[in-house]
Amino acid sequence: MTLTMNNKPSRVATPISRDTMQDRVHRRLCDMILDGEIEPGQLVTIQSLAETFGVSHMPVREALKRLLAAKALTVVSGRSIGIPRLNRSALEDLRKVRLEIESLAAVWACRNIEPVELNSLRRECQRLETANAAEDVHSYLRANRAFHFSLYKGARSEVLLSVIETLWLQISPYFSLLHGEGNYSSANMQHSMMVRALEQKDEAGVERAIRADIDAAYHLLMKLVD
Repeated sequence: MTLTMNNKPSRVATPISRDTMQDRVHRRLCDMILDGEIEPGQLVTIQSLAETFGVSHMPVREALKRLLAAKALTVVSGRSIGIPRLNRSALEDLRKVRLEIESLAAVWACRNIEPVELNSLRRECQRLETANAAEDVHSYLRANRAFHFSLYKGARSEVLLSVIETLWLQISPYFSLLHGEGNYSSANMQHSMMVRALEQKDEAGVERAIRADIDAAYHLLMKLVD
């Protein structure tokens, strides 16, 4: 294939694949953080991660730089890296932005979501109920992430989804602390309300449920931080 510029043919270069080892390591680390596999207070090192992923230090180091810049991880001491401490100011800031961004995504999803996606959300609701009943925190966190991001994908906006993931990389590691506060049961009620609102194309209803879910977690975490 060629393009013509100034009447002279110019061959288009073959696209370079972006799916590099660094990208794959970065994606895996994001998944670990979002799914609660790296918890507050837990330390990891480049060496331990490289051994876990079966890769050299370089892609791990580069992926960690991206997550440090995104404030998803921080250097704790020496070569040890962990989840940043969450203070009241950061928590309040995250709450305000999440309320606006995630409720917007939910409203857009209400307009665009397909029946097959609603079925997926119903299944995730069941997984959440099962995990909560079994007091299986890790399974709950994975299902919670799957539920919310399935909903937000319904907004049909990659930009919104990327922004929300950045916010969740900073806040979601602390969702594990909410188990002992009874939040998972109340959150499941909000999840069911979201599904019903989506079924009825009730934009105000899904926005209220998302905001209530975010606020409930925020008020509990405010008691736990600092």
